[in-house]
Amino acid sequence: MTTPENRRPALAATDPELAALVTAEEQLQADTLRLIPSENYVSAAVLEASGTVLQNKYSEGYPGKRYYEGQQVIDQVETVAVERATSLFHMDHANVQPYSGSPANLAVYLAFLEPGDTVLGMSLPMGGHLTHGWGVSATGTWFRGVQYGVRRDTGRIDLDEVRDLARAERPKMIFCGGTAVPRTIDFAAFAEIAHEVGAVLVADIAHIAGLIAGGAHPSPAPYADVVSTTTHKTLRGPRGAMLLSRAEHARAIDRAVFPGLQGGPHNQTTAAIAVALKEAATADFSAYAHQVVSNARALGEELASRGFDLVSGGTDNHLLLIDLTGKDVPGKIAAKALDRAGIVVNYNTVPYDPRKPFDPSGIRIGTPALTSRGIPVQEMGTVAEWIDRVVEAARTGDEAAVEKVRAEVKNLMDAYPAPGLPVG
Repeated sequence: MTTPENRRPALAATDPELAALVTAEEQLQADTLRLIPSENYVSAAVLEASGTVLQNKYSEGYPGKRYYEGQQVIDQVETVAVERATSLFHMDHANVQPYSGSPANLAVYLAFLEPGDTVLGMSLPMGGHLTHGWGVSATGTWFRGVQYGVRRDTGRIDLDEVRDLARAERPKMIFCGGTAVPRTIDFAAFAEIAHEVGAVLVADIAHIAGLIAGGAHPSPAPYADVVSTTTHKTLRGPRGAMLLSRAEHARAIDRAVFPGLQGGPHNQTTAAIAVALKEAATADFSAYAHQVVSNARALGEELASRGFDLVSGGTDNHLLLIDLTGKDVPGKIAAKALDRAGIVVNYNTVPYDPRKPFDPSGIRIGTPALTSRGIPVQEMGTVAEWIDRVVEAARTGDEAAVEKVRAEVKNLMDAYPAPGLPVG
């Protein structure tokens, strides 16, 4: 029988307190329905690569141009990751060293802008990201951020507004993509606007990289000057990031990452990225990516039929943004009740939200993790029913109903064990 002690004997012997916490997190991930769209399950192979002796190496610089000796193996690891990234995403150049998505985006600013330059990005409350020039971010402090949003009547990106703002503000950089965008990103339209005003177009595909790799979402490769992405979320890799670009921007991107912002790369993460990219090039991964979208659409339809207000009316990708105003339950209260029921979501602002960001009107859900478990589209009605019951229970204070759903969730999770977890 596999136990926590023989899974991680050294950790259990050295620090039993931390070993117990890791075991508890394993069990939590196994037992709960994880609907946060930015979370997923990595494979056992990715987990193994993340915990190798590559952790021991310092490797400032790039393959063939390091500031430390002893890089014979590390250079090969990074080269493999770069080659797989450029092949999978059909871009000329890839940098796999950024520590995470926000530092990757900051490197793009360093590569192309001077402090005070104007950047056009999607407003955070409308679904954008902090690093797209929002005021509380360094990108909105050091640069002049101008934000576009979505239409009130459709909940979709207002490309007329994007064009008008670009012509009026003349940004040097335009970001497309975000963290709560349930519809297909029109990369071609953004490229046309960027070309008109002479701006660098950056496609932030952190949320949809796995869908793009699997052919379930259009690619920005023919249109964007730079593509920024994390390597977890739908891509099912480790918590890291990549920057991809056209050949003419390769030197600027590399210099911005190192020595501009970072020192030595995390080589164990680079290796895990390489593994995830190899997995993402398979037919099985493509099937998973398309199933993510199918599950999200089915879940959205089931929720809509139960009276839930879906921002933009539905989804084209992995993500659903739900306005709970009509259910008379704030997003935060609903999210915490769902968590007690074993359904993990995050509370989230919705476009034109009258409530504060820490106590918003909506919740954000997604289907990557449940799809990785193999939960089929036929179960989306069950998931929607659970969400409906728990939201109603949150409104009425019926904790017994929450507990009943929790037991039902556990039964379904037992039927569909999570990949990469030693429990189930």
